[in-house]
Amino acid sequence: MGTAIVGSIALSSNHVFNPEPGDRQPLCKGPCNYRGMLLAVSTTSPGRGVGLLERPVIEKTAPGRESEFDLRKSRKTAPPYRVILHNDDFNKREYVVQVLLKVIPGMTLDIAVNIMQEAHHNGLSVVIICAQADAEEHCLQLRGNGLSSTIEPASDGC
Repeated sequence: MGTAIVGSIALSSNHVFNPEPGDRQPLCKGPCNYRGMLLAVSTTSPGRGVGLLERPVIEKTAPGRESEFDLRKSRKTAPPYRVILHNDDFNKREYVVQVLLKVIPGMTLDIAVNIMQEAHHNGLSVVIICAQADAEEHCLQLRGNGLSSTIEPASDGC
């Protein structure tokens, strides 16, 4: 752990902030590990060229955190995909509803029944629209539970 700077140091306009190993008043005790630290300098009077070294300014950022702009950009570049449930003559309607409730996050009983009814009457129904990786996972889970499903790009966004 490093030692913090206590007090202030007067600097002239031609002072180089790079202490030599033999300096009498080093800024750090022992080897200084904080060479990349940002420092704020304020002048005491205009034109004299003498300033005071204030507390270091440390910028804190969370590691691996993306900015809001980067998140919006990545959302726009990933096209949505539809997960489509196909009607089959092998599974009971109640079972299809149970699988939808189990596999699709946020699925309600009313929505699951409507999806099952639409697939039964029209031959297919859109289950969910999401990112490609999620759509592939949902499709595999539906197939793993014995239901016929496919994915397709949702070009119009709906």
